Amino acid sequence: MADEKSVMAVIRAARPSFKNNADKVVFAVHASFLAAGYVLTATGPPAFSDTALYSSSTDEVGIEHWNDSDNEYAFVYLNPEKGGNKVLVKCLVMDDKLLIDALADGASEPVHLEINVIDFVAENGGGNYSAQFKNMEKLVKNLDAEILTKLDGSSSKARSSSNKSKTKTSDGSSRGRGINEPGVRITEPAGPQIHPSGIIYPPVNPVGGSDLFPGPGAGMYPTRGGFGGGSMLLGPNDPQWLGGEQNFPGGQPGVPPGARFDPFGPPGVPGFEPNRFVRYITFFSLKMNKIYR
Repeated sequence: MADEKSVMAVIRAARPSFKNNADKVVFAVHASFLAAGYVLTATGPPAFSDTALYSSSTDEVGIEHWNDSDNEYAFVYLNPEKGGNKVLVKCLVMDDKLLIDALADGASEPVHLEINVIDFVAENGGGNYSAQFKNMEKLVKNLDAEILTKLDGSSSKARSSSNKSKTKTSDGSSRGRGINEPGVRITEPAGPQIHPSGIIYPPVNPVGGSDLFPGPGAGMYPTRGGFGGGSMLLGPNDPQWLGGEQNFPGGQPGVPPGARFDPFGPPGVPGFEPNRFVRYITFFSLKMNKIYR
């Protein structure tokens, strides 16, 4: 946590050169990060790079070129004491306001703070750095409450989310996954099973999903399942072997839902009844028998 004395000590030790009042407040922001335990890893043009936050470099750099750009500033920090996550800080001057945005690596949104520059800069700043600022205690408290504390919270959430993701990956499964997702297994007993009749049959294939998700077939029965699973294989405990219901719910008797079924003839059209074809075949058979007698 930064405080007024530690921030002013950082400013005095760095002895920066200011071109305008906005420079003073921006450097106070930078000093607050250093006082809170952060290390500067990039500033100026390198910090404006699109990949600055994701750079692998962790070396501490100096403050040179921090105010080379007009009305915009950029810094990249690293906090070794809090997981080593990087933070990108950008400041933009608009009229008398300084807009501060800070984004922690892995966070979904940046934290934001607006500061009135004239509220914290002395009118007649002397040679001493302390004389060039005013209300420093209020400035540091605002930065701590709206930027530093919130960054710590977003960094913690990002680390927690990353740890959960790694845990799920190492387990190879998680609740709520669909059957088609990689790494998902269908739970089936792997050892030999004993039927209630006393017959011992080979183990059911522990992976896959019958003919929908084929697995090793030799010496394995297909997975057991009820109607509507989409499989055309029948396992040892299928209701059709055990005298269960023979008709599928909805549709024609004996026809699985979604299966192709060609009817015997157009429904309701005279002359296409199934029995008509049976009678014709019987008459034709009798006639042929009479000819060859």
